[in-house]
Amino acid sequence: MPDIPFTLDQLRILKAIAAEGSFKRAADSLYVSQPAVSLQVQNLEKQLDVPLFDRGGRRAQMTEAGHLLLTYGEKVLSLCQETCRAIEDLQNLQGGTLIIGASQTTGTYLLPRMIGMFRQRYPDVSVQLQVHSTRRTSWSVANGQVDLAIIGGEVPAELQDVLTIKAYAEDELALILPVFHPLAKAETIQKEDLYKLQFIALDSQSTIRKVIDQVLGRWGIDPKRLKIEMELNSIEAIKNAVQSGLGAAFVSISAIEKELQMRILHRARLDEMAVKRTLSVIINPNRYRSKAAEAFLKEILPEFAEAKGLAVKPVVEANAEEDLEAVSSPTVK
Repeated sequence: MPDIPFTLDQLRILKAIAAEGSFKRAADSLYVSQPAVSLQVQNLEKQLDVPLFDRGGRRAQMTEAGHLLLTYGEKVLSLCQETCRAIEDLQNLQGGTLIIGASQTTGTYLLPRMIGMFRQRYPDVSVQLQVHSTRRTSWSVANGQVDLAIIGGEVPAELQDVLTIKAYAEDELALILPVFHPLAKAETIQKEDLYKLQFIALDSQSTIRKVIDQVLGRWGIDPKRLKIEMELNSIEAIKNAVQSGLGAAFVSISAIEKELQMRILHRARLDEMAVKRTLSVIINPNRYRSKAAEAFLKEILPEFAEAKGLAVKPVVEANAEEDLEAVSSPTVK
């Protein structure tokens, strides 16, 4: 077998340069000197006998060979991390790391509580939470950068045959109004009333916005006729805007528990209509699944869903003896 012409450290440096855009920033991120980074790259190019960077511009631009090495290098580094975690796993939840991914709302309002339950039971396991868009989170699971994820949107089409996707729970998207709004006194709001409201919403390309539009469409509401007065980039900003009287909004019920308890927002009931989305658990069946990930899937998820007083309504149940495969399609109510 021929000698491998690069080291793991060199691959780590190459990945850092690609991520940071310069040798200096890559050196800072790795806590080494810039000359050390430059020397490693020079040695790597000599060993491979190809240039990896075009050195004409101010930003570190990779050559075609550099991009090719980076693509395979990231896979090598990912497998190395997976190997280390599998070895750590032999300690039977007495250490190791669990990496969980989540889409924005789920990661902000639900996952911290789930992780709290997990940490109480397994305090020696380090838990990392990565909150990104549904698309980016799905790719992180596919690439092995995340053990499992809980998302509220649709997995990209190109990954649906790669990942295991199981429905977990229903999340209601509640209509909220300022407490002093005239309709806050009504027991229920009719569908036609929605066209009279001024709405505050997330960007039209956001996952939640798309889900809301789809569900409203199924109930016979034309989303294009809704008056979107303002688009904001966070749920917290939307809640504050509604509280200030700037309009109405649809937000996850899990995001407004405190506000409802404090009575600073009004949750309006729609007549014979509910806006809900399905939260899903996704894993990569071709990747090693640690004991920590198994414990989270089989213990924490079902217990959390069954806990009283939570806004998320369980759709399915998982038994501690069963794999994630036991989580079947939901019965949508």
